[in-house]
Amino acid sequence: MKTNLKELLEFPTPFTYKVMGLAKAELVDLVVEVVQRHAPGDYSPQVKPSSKGNYHSVSITITATHIEQVETLYEELGNIEIVRMVL
Repeated sequence: MKTNLKELLEFPTPFTYKVMGLAKAELVDLVVEVVQRHAPGDYSPQVKPSSKGNYHSVSITITATHIEQVETLYEELGNIEIVRMVL
């Protein structure tokens, strides 16, 4: 039986995105810029470099208010040119 994300979440809820992208200085700013458009707030993303330092992961937690917001952010974060994956 397949369960979708909408059935698992009760809104509003904290929701964390983990964005993996190239290790460029602008990665965090680009991620926060996209998040601010859909979930304005005061964010302190956590950044971790990969073992070789080629990539960074940026974790950012929002208070999601509806499933469309969650889905839109997945899509728009994934569309950032230097982003390679969004979890």
